[in-house]
Amino acid sequence: MNEPVYRSRITDLLDGCGVAYRLLPHDGPVYTVEEAARQRDVVMQEMVKSILLREPGGRYVMACVGGDRRVDHRAVRRSLGEGWRRLHFADAAEILAVTGCPQGAVTPIGLPDDVPVLFDQDIAACRKVNISSGDLTFGLELATADLVRLARARFAPIAERRPAPPGSAKFVQRANHPP
Repeated sequence: MNEPVYRSRITDLLDGCGVAYRLLPHDGPVYTVEEAARQRDVVMQEMVKSILLREPGGRYVMACVGGDRRVDHRAVRRSLGEGWRRLHFADAAEILAVTGCPQGAVTPIGLPDDVPVLFDQDIAACRKVNISSGDLTFGLELATADLVRLARARFAPIAERRPAPPGSAKFVQRANHPP
């Protein structure tokens, strides 16, 4: 039986930049951060949720928060500065058109230059992070510093300051990954 080939535009980009990463295959397509964390056997805090937001004028921003957090739209807009209006979630067609990734496999790297990338400040505390690969069947683990550099991201307090409600994000804990 042939082994599956785990390759995407994102792994090609990482390989081209000489960035080390670890492939994290899923049993099948994964659509939620909770399921991805479970299948990858990682803690939610190391998961990076990449949320594409748009303003009515047609500009986009990628807002990234830890897997156990929710994006605060107002905080994102404040962090962008003057001239940005109310932000809304991009729809599946917009996500694919802007990121080249299907909804559920969005990653903050390889984006058009005119899409700013904001990471919540809590991500800076992680030595390594898990991101989507642009493919629903596997994720990637890499050093936070490499992700920040490749995403051309800046840090800002963009997550709601309270954890996501119970049931919307389960904490997966292992002995070598305390919360």
